[in-house]
Amino acid sequence: MVDVNIKGVLYGVAAVLPHMLEKNAGHILTTSSVAGHEVFPSSAVYSGTKFAVRIMMEGLAKEVAQSNIRTTSISPGAVQTELTNTITDEEVLSNFKKSAGSMTPLNSEDIAEAVFYAVNQPENVDVNEVVVRPNNQG
Repeated sequence: MVDVNIKGVLYGVAAVLPHMLEKNAGHILTTSSVAGHEVFPSSAVYSGTKFAVRIMMEGLAKEVAQSNIRTTSISPGAVQTELTNTITDEEVLSNFKKSAGSMTPLNSEDIAEAVFYAVNQPENVDVNEVVVRPNNQG
């Protein structure tokens, strides 16, 4: 989780930021999670990595504030994915299913719409953070 969720973002930013600074333009968008806003049972490390992504983007926004580089962190709630097929810890899976309850998860297209919104704002508008979750996810 740390390698992908934190280091992956850092490596990605490191790869594109010098070019964006040279051009004085660009948009860096990352995926966080509502788990980066609140901690769920059995998800402390995951939540920590997603919180780190949010904070790194917040810091980056301040560091590039004098440029034309925009930053956005998308924090999805429950999304219909294959995630539950990869959870091997029975306690974690049980907690995940309990928290999902009767909630109808979002589709990947819902997240794509949030990304589309953020990147299609006028150049003078920087959508720093978007939290998008099912309307019946508390």
